[in-house]
Amino acid sequence: MNEERINQSGNPLFPGWYADPEARIFQDRYWIYPTYSAPYEMQTFFDAFYSTDLTEWTKAERILKMEDITWASKALWAPSPVERNGKFYYYFAANDIQSDDELGGIGVAVADQPEGPFRDAIGKPLIDRFHFGAQPIDPHVFLDDDGCAYLYYGGWGHCNVAKLSEDMVHLDTFADGTMFKEITPEHYIEGPCMFKRHGVYYFMWSEGGWTGPDYSVAYAMSDSPVGPFQRVGKILQQDPDIATGAGHHGFLQIPDSDEWYIVYHRRPLSETDANHRVVCMDRMLFEEDGRIQPVQMTHEGVAARPLRR
Repeated sequence: MNEERINQSGNPLFPGWYADPEARIFQDRYWIYPTYSAPYEMQTFFDAFYSTDLTEWTKAERILKMEDITWASKALWAPSPVERNGKFYYYFAANDIQSDDELGGIGVAVADQPEGPFRDAIGKPLIDRFHFGAQPIDPHVFLDDDGCAYLYYGGWGHCNVAKLSEDMVHLDTFADGTMFKEITPEHYIEGPCMFKRHGVYYFMWSEGGWTGPDYSVAYAMSDSPVGPFQRVGKILQQDPDIATGAGHHGFLQIPDSDEWYIVYHRRPLSETDANHRVVCMDRMLFEEDGRIQPVQMTHEGVAARPLRR
């Protein structure tokens, strides 16, 4: 094995069936928070993974477990953590509810450290109803430069955004008095993601069915965190030489740089089981006009990138 290969992460980043990764930088470490990819009845816990250089990953096991969430009974997935006020807040979906008559939706947990243990913060779902047709799943939290915290979420082809209160465990209202705004762009299915670069808001999402080969990622650009969002195009999709079902992603920006990475799941070519998904990472590059270049999936992954302390 040559030196160049040793200094690359390889894809997948770590062993095991995992999906829906959210990536963050906490306490001088890179963190990835995925779904444990298994049948719903077996999705009863969350693991996390951390690294100091993107290439060697260590598992933090069972950072949140179903038995610690009184209202959850199956299907924990799609976590999104954020650090604020010295605490770590962890948003997740549970129970895969199909109507307002069922118990479940989006919950929030809290911990003193990024590896947990997390505890249910409010003892009930934070969002437990269908607003504007959006199934309450796939939360993604975004902290804007002005300190406002936004929660993007939604399945069944609809996406909403809500504001989080300063304590991060309740919903706030927008200036117009509303609590939810629908921001669904064209072809949206699920898996929202938001970041800001050079003053532009990049709203991203997954298209296609998560069980099939056509799962993919598209994006829009806006001058506002609540849109409107006009679809620009796809940036991540299957490659017949690499993998299928590439989607539901997060991202990393190296601090004080314009260096970006996309973290996503995909299905190896040898796998047909819907739950056989692995977490991968590749570079995310931009055109001069700010548009995102199509992502080239690789088996090699990314080069070592130690965090400066």
